[in-house]
Amino acid sequence: MKTFRTQTPKLRPLHLPPHEVRVLANGLTVHVVKRSSLPLVAVRLVVRAGSAFDAADQRGVADFASRILRRGAGGQSADEISEAVDLVGAALGGYANEENAVISLSTPSKHLDAMLGVMGQVVLAPDFPEQEVELNRRRTLAQLANELDDPGTLADRALTRAVWGQHPYAFESCGGKVDVERLTRAQLQAFHRERLGPKVAHLFVVGDVDVEAVTEVIQRTLGGWRGGPKFAPEVPAWPGLQKPGDVVIVDKPEQTQAQVRIAAAGVKRGHPDHFPLVVMNAVLGGGFTSRLVTEIRVKRGLSYGAGSSFDMLSAGGSFTVSSFTRTESVNTLVDVALAEVEKMRLKGPSAKELATVQRYICGLYPGRLETNEAVAGAIADVVHYGLPPDWIAGYRERISAVSVKQAAEAAHRHLFKGERVLALVGNAEALKPMVSRYGPITVLRPTDLE
Repeated sequence: MKTFRTQTPKLRPLHLPPHEVRVLANGLTVHVVKRSSLPLVAVRLVVRAGSAFDAADQRGVADFASRILRRGAGGQSADEISEAVDLVGAALGGYANEENAVISLSTPSKHLDAMLGVMGQVVLAPDFPEQEVELNRRRTLAQLANELDDPGTLADRALTRAVWGQHPYAFESCGGKVDVERLTRAQLQAFHRERLGPKVAHLFVVGDVDVEAVTEVIQRTLGGWRGGPKFAPEVPAWPGLQKPGDVVIVDKPEQTQAQVRIAAAGVKRGHPDHFPLVVMNAVLGGGFTSRLVTEIRVKRGLSYGAGSSFDMLSAGGSFTVSSFTRTESVNTLVDVALAEVEKMRLKGPSAKELATVQRYICGLYPGRLETNEAVAGAIADVVHYGLPPDWIAGYRERISAVSVKQAAEAAHRHLFKGERVLALVGNAEALKPMVSRYGPITVLRPTDLE
């Protein structure tokens, strides 16, 4: 019998241009990466002011405010700002995730000075016009209403609540229906005044730029930014699953299929087991040839898709298995998924599986850094999570260095045994007798997740 031997892929060095860092007098940290292959520039302002720091009676304020910063600023209307941006083929927008408020700009390099001026105006002097507040409120409420009709979104939302409990990560960044309805212009102004500031912000500039020249422009446009927090806020610690074993069903009586989610605690971003977990999960459920796809789709025809993933944040993380199937097949799918997780937890991946996914991940990785926007986002992640400076350049080498033993040990440490939660969306009356064996059941209506 032949023994399969892994071979470390021969990797061409991944070189990124030098990453220059400057700190302005007001505390704003500026990161510049010169890439001159195309006359384009990506700019990303990342402020430690995400939804995890929203007050309980103002959930969604960070995302709401970030999205309408450009909808009127410095006395210019939303249409005037849009015209200035669109005229030169640029794009400017904002949003908030769990931990950061983000304002992004992409522009041809010859218009960078002017567009940084527009961006500075938006960041320093947003007007939050009442009509724009109401327009964004209507749009957000319509989006939330549409999401209540989507079984996949409902399953993800129910699972997030079940995993995170009352931790800030449990709540949607955009807030819920009641949250959006009660946000006021005064609260948006207070968010801008109190939670945005240069001392808790990093500005990333990637593209066809001269480092010294662009730093001077940034000094002119954002050097006068004042106020905001002196220190970056910290996300509260997460105590872990509060009700392991619980089963949550979101009742959609008309559904003949059921969305299925199984989740447990994972790891924080930058955990020492990060790379073994990435490789191990690629074998388990991270691709079309993964074990979950093979067992659930190929062998049994239970679903068109299945997968698993780790979500890694600052205060904690989660591990999730996701799929969907006919209502009558739910037990089979859940049992197969649980068995595959347990098999991986006990035995880990094979040498052949490991080598295959290592080649796959290493082959894809350079393509994820092709655009200036992608490079800006990757560097922003390194800075935000305090990752090693060579995280990007050495990513593939770290993936290739994972051994079968390391992947197996990481699986054993971090994949769940019994401490997991199950969320389903479908016909509750049909599902309850089937899934009661997995744990105590809570039935929700879609409107409970508004």
